[in-house]
Amino acid sequence: MGNRRRVAERGKTRPAVIGGMIAVVVGGAGFGAYALYGGGASADDGSRTASADQKPEVKTGPLSATEVTTTAKAFLTAWQSGKAAEAAAATDDSAAAKSLLTGYTKDARIKDVTLTPGTPTGDKVPFSVKATVSYKDTEKPLAYDSALTVVRRTSDGKPLVDWHSAVVHPDLRDGDKLVTGEAGTPPVKALDRDGGELTKKKYPSLGPILNGLREKYGKRAGGKAGIELRVVRGKSAESDDLSDKTLLELSKGTPGTVKTTLDPDLQTAAEKQVAKKARSSVAVVRPSTGEILAAANASPGFNTAFQGSLAPGSTMKVITASLLLEKGLASADKKHPCPKYFTYGHWKFQNDDKFEIKDGTFKASFARSCNTAFISQAPKLKDDDLTKQAQQVFGLGLNNWATGVPSFDGAVPVQSAAQMGASLIGQGGVRMNPLNMASVSATVKSGTFRQPYLVSPDVDGRKLAKASRTMSAGTLSQLRELMSYTADYGTAAEAMAGVGGDAGAKTGSAEVDGQKKPNGWFTAYRGDLAAAGVVQQGGHGGETAGPIVAALLKTGG
Repeated sequence: MGNRRRVAERGKTRPAVIGGMIAVVVGGAGFGAYALYGGGASADDGSRTASADQKPEVKTGPLSATEVTTTAKAFLTAWQSGKAAEAAAATDDSAAAKSLLTGYTKDARIKDVTLTPGTPTGDKVPFSVKATVSYKDTEKPLAYDSALTVVRRTSDGKPLVDWHSAVVHPDLRDGDKLVTGEAGTPPVKALDRDGGELTKKKYPSLGPILNGLREKYGKRAGGKAGIELRVVRGKSAESDDLSDKTLLELSKGTPGTVKTTLDPDLQTAAEKQVAKKARSSVAVVRPSTGEILAAANASPGFNTAFQGSLAPGSTMKVITASLLLEKGLASADKKHPCPKYFTYGHWKFQNDDKFEIKDGTFKASFARSCNTAFISQAPKLKDDDLTKQAQQVFGLGLNNWATGVPSFDGAVPVQSAAQMGASLIGQGGVRMNPLNMASVSATVKSGTFRQPYLVSPDVDGRKLAKASRTMSAGTLSQLRELMSYTADYGTAAEAMAGVGGDAGAKTGSAEVDGQKKPNGWFTAYRGDLAAAGVVQQGGHGGETAGPIVAALLKTGG
């Protein structure tokens, strides 16, 4: 923007009073009238004139309706009029607000802005945005909805807009910015393994994956960039591996072509399955190769299947069981303790519904998902044993997966005392996503960790992660026996009914602070397929994520 002139203070205009309602006409084309309900500001805010020897009274307490609407009006009017500094002054972070609002015009090339407020709900005011994005000789209309929240500043009680970048556009995180211009990365035409085109319209879950493919392979694939309005991520979003996002395409580029490993039938089935369960995610891989065959999320805005970071609950017992078997601390058909309680590190652990298994085998404890059967072995383990097992055998937690798109390859930090005990059952600091846990089942099925990938490494010569060792034949055989028994007779039996074949499974439920229901997990394999899923706040994994995973194993079979 060019240099802005200081605007002289306008004279005061007496508002019109109509039936007890004050209507204030706000400047700026298309804004219309903003209704303030109740009495005038002086009648509503309880302010008093301080005498010369008194300090001004700092107002506290809930905001009045007038304060909310007046503050929102001041901010929206200034923003619509292109007065970035004036709008920013109505927020509680004027520097950040001024920078983004200035960029809204200068960098995003957005003009002719019309902001229409909706009905306030408490201190929140929704509003709609209509504008035009203009770049050189190309223009296109822009429309979206957003919202702002009014807060009271502690120091002086002044009501201000609670500033976050999402006020300007809901897809923005703090530190992001909007930019219009030639897209830094050309578009791509993503193909499934059979050569069919992958689109967000056909596969809603693939939005983040398609964005990631474009970012990684757009230039390499030989496309030509178009003109776009896009979100350019700041450092905070980059730390979460979020890709830049296109909001509006003014002119199309010429796409390059990228072939993926996705199976169209499995992907279609995965999309249908997650649509049945809110907050569900699933991933399917081929154990013999590591190829990712499907990935889907009920909430398509974020790829939880690849980038989620959630406690995996008892599905982690697959890895823990392999550790105990290797160290001779458990054996599938030998007796193993499963008491109601076990105290370790001053924490008292218990089983679901406080059950116990008297004189039971380790196989029985695994199949029923007995927590104390695993935590009772914690005193015999070193703090880093589980971490090493996850890294060295299952290829997890080394931050070196190269799937072809942004992904998180799990975390199993070294912990001690009670936290180490909790890690053995997938709580504590352990974090996974469905792709990680599908890979765990794939490693059990094939006997060797093969890093999951969506694009063949032959395309760009990248190196896939490798595990430094494999399980012994005896450990692997017993681990498969445990998972097979769980699929046939344990907590996974109901979900796996009818799957048939050479199959194994493990359920999980992960407690999360502040949630009434745990996250439900399920990981399983059948033939040359391995899959895992999670339903956040869903409850027991066998009842929630289990049917999703089992359906995909049947489809792929």
